[in-house]
Amino acid sequence: QVQLVESGGGLVQAGGSLRLSCAASGRTFSSYPMGWFRQVPGKERDFVAAISASGGNTYSADSVKGRFTISRDNAKNTVYLQMNSLKPEDTAVYYCAQALGGGLSLRTSYRYWGQGTQVTVSS
Repeated sequence: QVQLVESGGGLVQAGGSLRLSCAASGRTFSSYPMGWFRQVPGKERDFVAAISASGGNTYSADSVKGRFTISRDNAKNTVYLQMNSLKPEDTAVYYCAQALGGGLSLRTSYRYWGQGTQVTVSS
C-alpha cells in the first residue's frame, strides 16, 4: 500500500544542481528511515544516501559526500536529495525507498521503492 513517487529529475550540465523529491503515501512516513539509490543500465542499484526516521541522522556514499544532501520533511511526507556539483558519472535513474531500519546502505533493508526519476548530467 506504500507508494513512493520521485520527481525533480532532468538534464543538467556538469557542475550544476538538481533537487529530487520523493512523496510518500499509504503508510506512516515518519516512522521509517528513507534512502536514495541510483542505477545505470547493466549495473546494480547503488546506495546514495539515507536518513533516519526523525531526520537526525544522515548517511551518504563516499562518491557523493560533500555534494549531495538528503533531508526530509515529515509534515509533508517528503524526502529530498539535493545534488550539487553534479558530474557526468552521476547520470542514473534515482530511486527513493523506505526501509524497515538498519543496514541503510543495503538494498535488502528497503521494502518499498519508487519508480525512479532520470538524472542526466552532460559534460
